[in-house]
Amino acid sequence: MGVTGRKIKAIRAYVVGGGGGDYHDQEQEHWIVNQIATPMSIYPEYKQTRTSFGINALKTLVVEVESDSGEIGVGISTGGYPAAWIVMNHLDRFIVEQPVENVEKMWDQMYRSTMYYGRKGVVMNAISAVDLALWDLLGKVRQEPVYAMIGGRVRDEISCYATGPRPDLAKEMGFIGGKLPLVYGPADGEEGLRKNIEQAAEMRERVGDDFWLMWDCWMALDLPYAQKLMEKSSELGFRWIEECFNPDDYWAYRDLKKRAPNNMMVTGGEHEATRYGFRMLMEFSDLDIIQPDVGWCGGLTELIKIGNLAESYGKYVIPHGSGVYSYHYVITKTNSPFAEYLVMSPNADKVVPQYYPLLEGEIIPENGKVKLDDRPGFGVTLSKDANLTQVFKDK
Repeated sequence: MGVTGRKIKAIRAYVVGGGGGDYHDQEQEHWIVNQIATPMSIYPEYKQTRTSFGINALKTLVVEVESDSGEIGVGISTGGYPAAWIVMNHLDRFIVEQPVENVEKMWDQMYRSTMYYGRKGVVMNAISAVDLALWDLLGKVRQEPVYAMIGGRVRDEISCYATGPRPDLAKEMGFIGGKLPLVYGPADGEEGLRKNIEQAAEMRERVGDDFWLMWDCWMALDLPYAQKLMEKSSELGFRWIEECFNPDDYWAYRDLKKRAPNNMMVTGGEHEATRYGFRMLMEFSDLDIIQPDVGWCGGLTELIKIGNLAESYGKYVIPHGSGVYSYHYVITKTNSPFAEYLVMSPNADKVVPQYYPLLEGEIIPENGKVKLDDRPGFGVTLSKDANLTQVFKDK
């Protein structure tokens, strides 16, 4: 039987804690939950750790789709029980009994049917996870890697920069740059700004002049603070300042971009969704690099549309994290010349799989570079040791 004769016979949704798609769900000694500036940093009781305000409350969503010939596709996002419930009680009707190749139709029906309560956030995370599972399934049915189905490789390997508190260690591990999580935000005043710049200066001294350094501001700043941070960091040769504002404040992004020095870029978009949101970031805010997360923006189907739009605006697309799911996209696009790697080891001193312990076969950078093989789909399967809780359809 050819690919066009196969249909999807089942969809399953699971929730799991302790890392994985919800990579903030870590022990307290992990760097990613320790003090980092956030929108909640203005409240002292929620300043010291990101888990204190519930950044890890939702947990990981895992979606499986299975063909009538037994192949299984896997997609991962955040959203936990709310997203899993949406998958099994709303989105499932658009998936089961569909031909495996009808990815575009399934995406469009999921999006249109949830528009009145979705468009971003948990609903879009759910759609993204389903979409990734569908692409994985299609690749496994066709016995092709996803990158081959969406255009093929434009380079043999992908260079990566590392996000974490130790760019100096990232340089030793072969990465092309390091993105620092900002520790102090506007609530810390001028003293906090001074401490940020002291950290930046120390890291610049450690890594030298040619190694990329960037700031990850995680929606924590206001425009006056972001401008000060940008100006002082540009003097230290920082490459960009990322995701400074509330994702819906396109006006602040616009104004910061207008004030940016020529040697520093303004970037963002990891918490944006769909081609419509990214059109605002490019057309209105004029961001230099857009950073969609393929597990949050609408999945690979929507990322392709976002990337094509970005290409027409002359913008780079450097997806936020998302590991192997984004690597298959990046390697097919000339306007995605490198990728992000989230350093998920607790002390940012080792290269480990982003979705550990959920996936088997997950590719990680070696000496700062990713090479994709020809395994079908995204080249991964669910680990037999993953402690998954299945969410069933309501009766």
